[in-house]
Amino acid sequence: DKYGAKATFFMVGDNVRKYPELYEEVVRRGHLVGNHTYHHLGSFKHFTLTYAVDVTEANALIKSKYFRPPHGWLRHSVYWWVKQKYRVVMWDLVTRDYSKWLTGHDVLRNVRRYARNGSIITFHDSLKSIDKLHYALPRALEWLKHEGYEFKIFEEGD
Repeated sequence: DKYGAKATFFMVGDNVRKYPELYEEVVRRGHLVGNHTYHHLGSFKHFTLTYAVDVTEANALIKSKYFRPPHGWLRHSVYWWVKQKYRVVMWDLVTRDYSKWLTGHDVLRNVRRYARNGSIITFHDSLKSIDKLHYALPRALEWLKHEGYEFKIFEEGD
């Protein structure tokens, strides 16, 4: 809210189940939510049906037409199933905030180095990234705003 930035939060269904008040707060503040599976499953380790059930279970809580696969990969058969029901949204700038080898400053440098017009930038809120998120996200938002970037969520026609 401080930066006037709206974002799309791709949420794991089990986290929405555990923290429904956080999900409601994100929606109440005008952000968009997307499906990131129920158990953060990678599609190469599971049968298509197993993956489809997991995504469907997540969407019972998240209720979104947008989907982002964990790790950014989908087997062909899973992609075929997912694209029948959801808009698959990838990214062009992953900050690598989850890496134990990077600091918050490194994460911020990745944003400054690779952000472009139309970029979809990925940050994570996991335990291994939270300290870097707290450091890098406000500074990245300030820098992006200063550079003239606008923050948008996906619209109905997207």
